[in-house]
Amino acid sequence: MTRNIPKERKTAMYEAILQLKNLEECRDFFEDICAMTELRAMEQRFEVARMLKDDKVYTEIKQETNASSATISRVNRMLNYGTGCLGEVLDRMASRENGERTDS
Repeated sequence: MTRNIPKERKTAMYEAILQLKNLEECRDFFEDICAMTELRAMEQRFEVARMLKDDKVYTEIKQETNASSATISRVNRMLNYGTGCLGEVLDRMASRENGERTDS
């Protein structure tokens, strides 16, 4: 899998995210650091990714999320050629929802 990672990246924000204690604190953190439109866009892309992993078709995804076909295509490319992290997280979430044990 191709890894599209910039050579240099500041890590302080990511380290701060790892300090968050629960879902409520996580929501509050992102509401403080992001504009509402940025949050909605990220939430939409996450939902598109989840639906793509569930083998939903573009028309169904577009109808349920109001995402443009360009956004759906971009998320699909990222799932197929990105770092792989989002796909792994989605797999873990699906496993937990299905009551499977995960060692990750």
